[in-house]
Amino acid sequence: MAPDMGMADTAVETERGLVYGPSGKRLDVHRPAGASGASGPAPTVLLWHGIGPDERDVLEPLARTAAALGLLVLVPDWRSDAADGGRAHLLESLAFVRKEAGGLGGDWESFVLAGWSAGAGAALGIAQRPESVEGWRPRAVVGLAGRYDMPARTTGAAPLDDLAAGRDPGVPVHLVHGSRDAVVDAHRSRDLAEALRAADRPVTLQEPATDHAGVIMTAYDPTADRCVPTTAEHAVRAGRLVAGVLAEATGGGA
Repeated sequence: MAPDMGMADTAVETERGLVYGPSGKRLDVHRPAGASGASGPAPTVLLWHGIGPDERDVLEPLARTAAALGLLVLVPDWRSDAADGGRAHLLESLAFVRKEAGGLGGDWESFVLAGWSAGAGAALGIAQRPESVEGWRPRAVVGLAGRYDMPARTTGAAPLDDLAAGRDPGVPVHLVHGSRDAVVDAHRSRDLAEALRAADRPVTLQEPATDHAGVIMTAYDPTADRCVPTTAEHAVRAGRLVAGVLAEATGGGA
């Protein structure tokens, strides 16, 4: 498939619709131009969307902003309304990226697992239960506007309950949550940050002045019943902050 140079930065290539597993689900690849060539591997981020089924496009503004900082960002579709709540799709996408990141221009050693909304708890769950993925852990977890007192879509266990039971993420956790979020209140991330600090685990929390959609550079469109790209200043500012957090989490800097 030829790269699509669709959105803001011509230094970013977007390749859409790669099939990532037996389910036939697809993902998009956002990378710096030439990252798959002689320029060397790019720090890698697997970014999971929220509860809306098959919404990889919703994360494209954020993914391309992060790719412009030198990251390879892979965003898969998954379906929360699947019989298993989306677990198989999420784990298939992770297995694909673990296997194929190098061939797509990515750096295996810098692999960060990130998610927005329901995707945030799913990402943290993997770090807390590495036995679910053959003992593997990411370099770091980035959670965006997440809730952590509910069962993670990847593990079936609430991350806060796992933490209380001594299941350490084992890697740094970086949280970003809009202070104006009316869908998932920012105290959900504060509660997790406090619990991680109490366990003497590395965690950061930033609360930009935006809402649930704005933290990923979008606005909710009630007519379409989905988030769509926006140029609102609060969302652009928040998205740039998140892109920098993703870059720092990979060890690549912002």
